[in-house]
Amino acid sequence: AKKRPSVFLCASAVGYYGGHLDDREFDEESEAGSDFLAEVVRQWEAEAERATELGARVVRLRIGLVLGDQGGMLGKMVPAFRMFVGGPVGQGGQCMSWVHIDDTVGLILFALEHPEVSGPLNLTAPEPATMDEFSRQLGKALGRPSLFRVPSPLVKLALGEASQPVLTGQKALPRAALRLGYRFQYPALAGALEDLFGRRR
Repeated sequence: AKKRPSVFLCASAVGYYGGHLDDREFDEESEAGSDFLAEVVRQWEAEAERATELGARVVRLRIGLVLGDQGGMLGKMVPAFRMFVGGPVGQGGQCMSWVHIDDTVGLILFALEHPEVSGPLNLTAPEPATMDEFSRQLGKALGRPSLFRVPSPLVKLALGEASQPVLTGQKALPRAALRLGYRFQYPALAGALEDLFGRRR
């Protein structure tokens, strides 16, 4: 008989906790939200958990906003900043649960290599930021101002259902990763953005 994989990693999302405009904190012990995206993620994770029936260790990677220098949300924001018309998206108070791409890879490897890791694991940095702070720090890293707010109705028109994570967000903390001993390369937003977009590059 073929040997079955001993570990199964499920790519999930912090959308599990639902969209929130307040500063409530969510960790791996928090319940699922009640909006559309949260329900999709909940069902996705439930299917992944069935791999335990085959003897696999299942890790449900709840991934936040991954910061890299190509594509994703930053791929849409950075060109506007470079043209001096960048700024916060939506009302600005929504919390962005971000993570540097190097820590995203680091946490995935950590989950693979450490048998004590199982269940949900938030792939987010330990210091989330509001959209206003996020935009200010991005402008600083790029040497540009953060002046022009993108109104929520325009974002909804452009992105449809995909606008929900950007306009609401949630404060998802990586308490399981910290408890298990993972050491973040980029725990703070300023350092992460400077690494990716600093003027020295």
